[in-house]
Amino acid sequence: MDEYFGSYAVVAALFAVGLVVVGGALFANRMLRPSRPTPEKLTTYECGVDPVGDGWAQSQVRYYVFTYLYVVFAVDAVFLFPWATIFAAPGFGMTTLVEMFVFLGFIALGILYAWRKRVLAWT
Repeated sequence: MDEYFGSYAVVAALFAVGLVVVGGALFANRMLRPSRPTPEKLTTYECGVDPVGDGWAQSQVRYYVFTYLYVVFAVDAVFLFPWATIFAAPGFGMTTLVEMFVFLGFIALGILYAWRKRVLAWT
């Protein structure tokens, strides 16, 4: 039982060493950096443009929908790579092919749904 908990002790010790190293690096950075705050340095940085007006800006929901669609396609691509590697293995050909077409069918249904709801229209 001691060697079971001993492996956890090693992990905890490595975690503590990691915390000390990161904390020490942050502390050394804070001690060694110059600190000369000026009003120009303390203003909000907005892509090189001086901030004008108040901080409230309204964004449209469609931008988030495009982000979600991108995530769906990225997940789709992540699943295609392992499928392509196992497809050539003996005994997995037809099963893998059917499973991937079921997966692509679900993706196609999601795209069709988004297209029918006019989510994919930019204007």
